[in-house]
Amino acid sequence: MMRGIVIAMLAALGVASAAKAGAFDPRRHKAEIAGAPTQILVLGSPHLSGMPPGFRAELLEPLLARLAAFRPQVITIEALSGSDCDMLQRFPALYGSAYQDFCRGTAEAQKATGLSVAEALDAIDKTFATWPAAPSAAERRRLAALFLAAGDRASAMVQWLRLSPSERRPTDGLEAALVKILERKDAKLNESFEVAATLAARLGLERVHPSDDHSADAIVAKADDSFGAALGEIRGTKAAEAGRADYERRVAALTDGDAVLGFYRHMNAPATQDALIAADFGAAARHHSPALFGRQYLAWWETRNLRMAANIRAASGTRPGARVLAIVGASHKAYLEAYLEMMQDVALVDAEAVLK
Repeated sequence: MMRGIVIAMLAALGVASAAKAGAFDPRRHKAEIAGAPTQILVLGSPHLSGMPPGFRAELLEPLLARLAAFRPQVITIEALSGSDCDMLQRFPALYGSAYQDFCRGTAEAQKATGLSVAEALDAIDKTFATWPAAPSAAERRRLAALFLAAGDRASAMVQWLRLSPSERRPTDGLEAALVKILERKDAKLNESFEVAATLAARLGLERVHPSDDHSADAIVAKADDSFGAALGEIRGTKAAEAGRADYERRVAALTDGDAVLGFYRHMNAPATQDALIAADFGAAARHHSPALFGRQYLAWWETRNLRMAANIRAASGTRPGARVLAIVGASHKAYLEAYLEMMQDVALVDAEAVLK
C-alpha cells in the first residue's frame, strides 16, 4: 500500500510546477535521485496535555497500530533539543522567556552524570558509535541517563520502555531522581511520550528526534501589549470561535479508541487544515494595525515552521530513503508539508491513507 501512495504522490508532483519556466525548482528533479525517495508522514496531533481528565493513554492503541503498520525508521517530535534549549538559556535578551516556557531543566541528570548538555550530547554520539545489536539493561540505563542530561526526555523514555519492567530500577548511573522523571507519575499525557516514544520502543528504535524550534521567538520576544491585543482580535473572530467550539465538542466525544482514531483522521484532513489556517494565520495576514502585528505573527510562525522542516529533514539526512514519521501539533501540519514537499529527496505520505 505504501509504495502505491508514494508513487501517486510523485506522479502528482510531476503534473505542474509553481516556479517560473527556467527557474530552479527542486520538485522538478525528484526523479533524479539514486534509489527510493525519503518518505515523510506528517501527523498532525492534538496536544494530549489538553485532553479532558477521563482521556487515557490506552485509547491511543488503534492509532499506534496504524502508525506501526507504516513502519517508520525515524520519528521526530515537536520538542526542543538540548542544544537549542542551551542556546535559548544563554541569550534571554534575544529570545525572551522561550527557555522557561518550552525547556525542562537538566540539573538532576547533570548531577547524576557529571555532564553538561554539550558533554552529554557528545557522549550519546560516542555511545551510538559502538552500540551493540543487543544492548544490556545496564547499557540502556546508562544511555537513558545520558539522554536526560542532554535534555532529551522522550529519547530517555524510549530506552526506559525498552527495558523489561524488572530492569526499570535506579542503578548504572540512572539514579532514583532520574527514575522518578521517567516514571512520570501524575504527569499530563504528552504525544511525545504516549505516541512517539511508545511507538519507537515497540518498533525497536533507539531514540526519537526533537524537531521544534523557538529561535524564531526573537521576532516577537520584545512585542508590547499592542501585539497581544492584535492577537486577541485575530483569535476572537467568529470563525476562530466556531473552530474552537467544534474542537471541544469532538474532544468531549473521545470515549474509545475508534473515536480517537477518527479524531486523528479529522485533524489531518485537508478541509480541517484549510479551516484551521484560514481562522488563524490567514486572519493574521489580513489583520490591519499600524504595525501590521498580524504579519509579524505570521513571520514568526513561518520562520518557526521552516526551521522545524529543516530539523525533520536533517533527522533522516544520513538515512536516504527512510520512512519518517513527524509528529507535530495539528496547526503545523500543512505548513510543514508545504515546505517538505519542495525538497528534492522527499515524498510526502498521505496521513489519511495510513489512518484508514
